Amino acid sequence: MQQVTLTRDNTLSFDPKAAAPQLSKEQVREIIAKRVAKEFKEGDVVTLGIGLPTAAADYVPADKHIIFQSENGLLGLGKKQSGENPDPHIINAGGGLVEVQEGACFFDSATALTMMRGGHIDATVLGALQVDQEGSIASWMIPEKFVPGMGGSMDLVVGAKRVIVAMEHTSKGSIKIVKKCTLPLTAYREVDLIITERCVFDVTPTGLLLTEINPMFTLEDIKDSVTADFEVSTSVKFMEV
Repeated sequence: MQQVTLTRDNTLSFDPKAAAPQLSKEQVREIIAKRVAKEFKEGDVVTLGIGLPTAAADYVPADKHIIFQSENGLLGLGKKQSGENPDPHIINAGGGLVEVQEGACFFDSATALTMMRGGHIDATVLGALQVDQEGSIASWMIPEKFVPGMGGSMDLVVGAKRVIVAMEHTSKGSIKIVKKCTLPLTAYREVDLIITERCVFDVTPTGLLLTEINPMFTLEDIKDSVTADFEVSTSVKFMEV
């Protein structure tokens, strides 16, 4: 782990000789999902994208009332199912087995998409292949290589009141937070917040603002793993990991 201290003027100080850690997929997923869960406010209606974002539901405190919506037609989904006899009929949009909260309701996908397009979702959490310093997101294909699919992401990024990207900081060494997206866009300048296992960026009208750093990494680690320009907040703090 990096040797870090909080200086008297409230800035972060790192040991430059300490090596960046190697985190497992499970550790990365947990760090990101826990941090995402802190963004939800009491009473929010939230749609979680397929993959890593769905894990955020597992870290919402029991005393906080968050209503999760799934584009396959479920309002009021809960944490992932546990136990020996899970119900195979209750799933999220990614096919994961989930619990339902008291008062949950089921409907068709057309109704789910109408909710998403109609401005009824307070926040959405999505994965991404790339995000750029203007807040544009590319999340649905790498031409001639990989097509994870569009799903409802285009509807969510323009319909939700707040768009949070939750993703691994890099992918097999490839930088994902860039000056300008080079992959086909899902949406132009719609992202509000970027959360990775290394840091948190606010997307502001003037560009990216670094607000939190995982204490296992340094500012140089962040600079070396993005191509986007960014400013460091005067109140930058450590992520809770």
